[in-house]
Amino acid sequence: MEPPARVTLAGPVGRTPLEPKADRDTVRRHNLSLVLRAVREAGEVTRAGVSARVGLTRAAISSLVEQLLESGFLSESGKTFSGQAGRPGTVLKVARTGVAGIGVEINVDYVSVCVVDLAGTDRVRLVEHLDNRGAPPARVLARAAGIAARALTSAVEQQLQPVGAALALPGLVAAGTVRQAPNLGWSQVAAELPFADALAALRPGLPALPVRSENEANLAALAELWFGGLGAMRTFLYLTGEIGVGGALVLNGELLRGAHGFAGEIGHVVVAPDGPECRCGSRGCLEQYAGQSALLRAAGIDETNGAVAVAELERRARAGEAAALTALERAGSMLGRVLSGAVNLFDPDAVVLGGIYRPLVPWLAPPAGAELGGRVVSGLWPEGGDRLRASSPAADAARGAAALVVQDVLTDPVAYAITSVAGRA
Repeated sequence: MEPPARVTLAGPVGRTPLEPKADRDTVRRHNLSLVLRAVREAGEVTRAGVSARVGLTRAAISSLVEQLLESGFLSESGKTFSGQAGRPGTVLKVARTGVAGIGVEINVDYVSVCVVDLAGTDRVRLVEHLDNRGAPPARVLARAAGIAARALTSAVEQQLQPVGAALALPGLVAAGTVRQAPNLGWSQVAAELPFADALAALRPGLPALPVRSENEANLAALAELWFGGLGAMRTFLYLTGEIGVGGALVLNGELLRGAHGFAGEIGHVVVAPDGPECRCGSRGCLEQYAGQSALLRAAGIDETNGAVAVAELERRARAGEAAALTALERAGSMLGRVLSGAVNLFDPDAVVLGGIYRPLVPWLAPPAGAELGGRVVSGLWPEGGDRLRASSPAADAARGAAALVVQDVLTDPVAYAITSVAGRA
């Protein structure tokens, strides 16, 4: 559910458009968002503490807090805290029941579903390994809806009420349509409505959930931003290794989407014009050297069960097996060559490697770092530095998708209020 768009009014010709005056309802909705975010960021805080954080009077904070309690967004414990001047206050925190978001990642060889509560905590996680290559999109979406329905049942048992779903999809995604997902074999597939319909059919009598979609690398990058170990870092390049290679660029805490929403397709940067043919129709793309299938083939490992095969690659690398080490060194070098161009172009603070790359960073980073050190013109990427790093375990596309729904709630809690389920634990 999207918040209403802001409208601008046309002023006299030649002048800047006039912004409408914010009415009292708009101001209150904004302040409710401020208070909810302040409590979420603090973890536990008194009304006085919220007032100090957001700069509103204690009387205003009290009114806003009461509305958030009544709507089920906050809970109030009997515990008191006397960190501020004056009488000790009772502690507020984000409710562990009520509003939640559900994220569904559909990838080539698995479907992952995650339910996240308002505090950003994983509450349900289901993963099924499925071969989705070449399967009709409607069948894949129906499978994903079945897993999501089971996750929703588990969420309801925990007194959670998901208010929206987000799909994480590989490939070019815009306006609810997968324009191209070469590894799935999808082209011009509208995903949101078929998924929503399939999910609704499995939950008769219950309200339909609004569904949105996004590129899976973008959502994994947002999960890294919101839940990872980047600290104050707000500008980074995120690469996720799966069957394909996805990328996302976060600039000052915001995704760089490009003019049409397709920015970040780093897996289809050509590294060898006469190289192997890629499913996208080009030749010598990065994923033909550093994607999961390419890595496993080069190491002589059966790729039938992707997760098991990647663990086997890691095991062989730790054992020092030559084929595994050679495959990882080649993939790391190719990654470094492509990344050096991206670093020269965008100047990120760090490059974060996620997906299957995360456990393989000890072997990918040295050759990739050598390429970066030799090709980044600023000289700010010395070999062995920590600007090339593994992602956090918390950074995955399903969690990012679920958190995207939660972010919508935090932006406009009034639009997602659940009637009087306040938890005064």
